Amino acid sequence: MEIKKGIAVSPGIFIGKLLIIDSEDYRIPKRTIKPSQRMVEVQRARNAFKDAADDLTHLEAKQNDITQQKIKDIFAVHLRFLKDRSLRKKVTDMINEDSVTAEYAVSNVLREVASLFVKAKDAYISERAADIYDIERRLLRQLLGSKREDLDHLTEKVAVVARELSPTQTAGFNKEFVKAMATDAGGRTSHTAIVARSLGIPAVVALEDLTEVVSGTDMIIVDGNRGIVIVNPDEVTIDQYNEYLREFQEFGHKLDTIREKPAVTRDDVKITLLGNIEFPDEAEFVLERGGDGIGLYRTEFLYLNSEDEPTEEDHYEAYAETVAAFEHRPVIIRTFDLGADKYTQKKRFAPEPNPFLGLRSIRFCLQNLDMFKTQLHAVLRASVLGQVKIMFPLITNIQELMQTKMILRDVMEDLDEDSIPYNRNIEIGIMIETPSAALTASTLARDVDFFSIGTNDLTQYTLAVDRGNELVSTLYSSVDPAVLRLIRTVIQDAHKTQIALSVCGEMASEPEYIMLLLGMGVRTISLAPPMIPEIKQIIRSVTIADCNNVARKTLGMNSERQISSYLRDVTRKILPEAF
Repeated sequence: MEIKKGIAVSPGIFIGKLLIIDSEDYRIPKRTIKPSQRMVEVQRARNAFKDAADDLTHLEAKQNDITQQKIKDIFAVHLRFLKDRSLRKKVTDMINEDSVTAEYAVSNVLREVASLFVKAKDAYISERAADIYDIERRLLRQLLGSKREDLDHLTEKVAVVARELSPTQTAGFNKEFVKAMATDAGGRTSHTAIVARSLGIPAVVALEDLTEVVSGTDMIIVDGNRGIVIVNPDEVTIDQYNEYLREFQEFGHKLDTIREKPAVTRDDVKITLLGNIEFPDEAEFVLERGGDGIGLYRTEFLYLNSEDEPTEEDHYEAYAETVAAFEHRPVIIRTFDLGADKYTQKKRFAPEPNPFLGLRSIRFCLQNLDMFKTQLHAVLRASVLGQVKIMFPLITNIQELMQTKMILRDVMEDLDEDSIPYNRNIEIGIMIETPSAALTASTLARDVDFFSIGTNDLTQYTLAVDRGNELVSTLYSSVDPAVLRLIRTVIQDAHKTQIALSVCGEMASEPEYIMLLLGMGVRTISLAPPMIPEIKQIIRSVTIADCNNVARKTLGMNSERQISSYLRDVTRKILPEAF
């Protein structure tokens, strides 16, 4: 039995089998195998070399009209490496001597060769390193293809274990069978965390080296409450966790009883609880959990879940299905937030050295107007079906907002010309996700109908901490005094200009932060649907006077650790089961 400690990002307990998957850029962790499995792995490696060479030969044959000698040379170089006996022997020797998987041996040997090429003084030889990396990817595609298919054709419930998970991978998970997640990398607001919360399954991240100590035959416990993963637990531990699981399920049944009750404080202040979703079929789940509407529809998953760019009809059908589920309740559609880590490598136009500070979100929209206008057409068409609102992400200054609104007006004119109906008074909002937007909120508020504070990015940009990097994950906190001061500024500016305001980041899904948010003046919260009953229970257990007192004390503290400890203690007294 081995116990790994990480960061709890989605509550719950899973006991069962695991499935190890590799990230899209093929970072292969070291996995040991039993001596009896060596011959199988050796044969897999040999088959990969043969199949990769056959594929390349077939590809070369299809290019028989090529006249450029340089391109012909590339095929020849790659084939020569794939058929090189010494290279294949290095791979099979490593499998036999170190008892590792074929994937790890291929990746390790090829990268060693590439590093030797890089160090060569001869320019021609050093440039061959790129060829070696390409060959490595070709071989790994052969080896990993069947594993990826296994993920698509699961027949039993599993916990997915990975070095890290991209939005593209998580968007494609089969919700019926993927029942937990555990990753080496990630932070509290990484995409693993966001998707796990949306699915309502336990998840633990920042485990550092879990992928190196597990194999596909292991049993695992994922404890999303305590941030613990246990590999091959003994019988005593399994019995203990079955009891924890029973208690957790009883708590869930208790919360089900308040589903139809309003989120009203003990002193009769109504709080609106909205759900965050990625897909139309999640709309019903928001209603099942007692939500009042959709506060954040992350539309970029329309792009990430398909190899093809969605058409206007694809957009419209997705929005229409969601709006239909809510009738006269609000549905806030955020325009696509692509770029940074939310784009497949195949679709990424050019690699960026610092993508989170690069061409992402509204910046990407403004440089890809055809894509942007296609979505806006669909949103406006859907606006006549219900209480649809539109929200723009990562607006950092007034110029971006004005340009975005101008494009929206252009799309409205297009619809007018074609006599297509839409809501001419559709409410427009923006996400406050950067310090620049927070500090100029009073100016931005004059040209929008509502704000939504995206605490994930606001925290990341304020503290200069990559929220998905496990190496600095302990530095990331939405209750850091600097972040709280910015949040308070935005709330005050929204109230002064009398526009609506909500909080839609993962902070809104954390039970210990709810009293603080209410005390700071928040009256609309948009959160992960599975957390709605728990947050509603807290709201129904407190008064605004209680919350005001909590906010006063919190804002007077100057240490993130002190704030976190205080908020957790206060909330534990109200809802001990949440901890």
